[in-house]
This record gives sequence, structure tokens and C-alpha cells, in this order.
Amino acid sequence: MVRENDLVAIFHSIHRVMQAEKALKLAGADFLLIPVPRQLASDCGLAIRYAPAERVRVEAVLQQENLQPVELFCREQGAYRRL
Repeated sequence: MVRENDLVAIFHSIHRVMQAEKALKLAGADFLLIPVPRQLASDCGLAIRYAPAERVRVEAVLQQENLQPVELFCREQGAYRRL
């Protein structure tokens, strides 16, 4: 589900992740709404996954909409590194 070097954005609530999904769809960003990986803890249960090539666009949209994630991880060598 999460490929090597993909980024995973974690939000505090389902409401915020759904708002982020809507904003990213409207912006035409390439992302995927996924269950939070087991290795990561989240009360929300859903996260946004995107490729490094989409990082600038995704994060600009989230910042513009005041929907920055509470945590951001990158998958490296099968593990998640917090950014």
C-alpha cells in the first residue's frame, strides 16, 4: 500500500483528513487516502499517501487550506521515518 519513499500525512481527526482529501482532489493532486499503517499510531485511522514528486503541490494545498498534518512520515527501507 505504501511504496518506498512515499510520504504519509497523519491528521488528528477524520474531519480534517476528509477536508484535506477534498482540497487535494479539487487541486488535481495525485494522492491516495489510506488506512494509517500499523507501524504508525493515529486516533483518526486514515492518512494521505503521496509520492515525493507530489510533495510541493500537496503540502502547498494543505498549507493554503490550513490543513497541515500533525505528523509526516517517509517510508525508507521498509520503516517509517518521521519528518
